[in-house]
Amino acid sequence: MLLIITSTTVIMLLTLIILILSLLLSKKSILDREKNSPFECGFDPKSSARLPFSLRFFLIAVIFLIFDVEIALIMPAMIIQNSSNSYTWTITMTFFILILLLGLYHEWNQGALQWAE
Repeated sequence: MLLIITSTTVIMLLTLIILILSLLLSKKSILDREKNSPFECGFDPKSSARLPFSLRFFLIAVIFLIFDVEIALIMPAMIIQNSSNSYTWTITMTFFILILLLGLYHEWNQGALQWAE
C-alpha cells in the first residue's frame, strides 16, 4: 500500500514539475491579440454570426462525405474477398453497391448533382 501511495505522489509531483516548466518556457506573447484569436474558416469573428451560407456547398460536402465513408467501407471488403465465403461476399457487396447506386440516383433525381444553374 505504501508503494502505491509513494508512486502516485512521485507521478503527481513529476507531472506538476513538467507543467510548471512548460508554462515558464513557452513562448506565449499576449502582445498581439489578433494572432491569439481563433481562426474561424476565413470569417471575421467580430462581425455578425448570421452570414449567408451556401446551402449548395453544404449539400455537396455532405454527399462527398457519405461517398467517402462508403469507399472506406468497400476497401477492406476487397482485402477479405479471398478469405471469406465467395457467395456471401458477392451478395453483401452487390447489396451494398445497389444501395449506393440507389442513393446516387435519388440525389441525381432531386437535382443535387447539378453543379451550375
